Amino acid sequence: MLHLLYILAFTVIAFLAVSNLIRSLISVSMGTQKRPSFGQRTAGGKTYHPEMFDDQGNPINEPLLVIRSVNVDDARQKLDALYNASPEVNVQDRDDDIN
Repeated sequence: MLHLLYILAFTVIAFLAVSNLIRSLISVSMGTQKRPSFGQRTAGGKTYHPEMFDDQGNPINEPLLVIRSVNVDDARQKLDALYNASPEVNVQDRDDDIN
């Protein structure tokens, strides 16, 4: 009897998961077909982010944060330079304190 209850519960949960997946796929497909809403402007096929505009829909005139990409070697060199510039603790001094 307990096995049937587990099978029934699993079937219900699986049905709910699949139906939720189908609803999500439908809503995503509908979202890609929407036209830009208030706050989003398009010019020449380019869509601008809504945060680029104020409450009235006018473009903002503020400096924006720009993130520069660095490669792994440059990042590693900068981290090594920071590590080498930090004050070093002698391992022998710590060993002497322990003994």
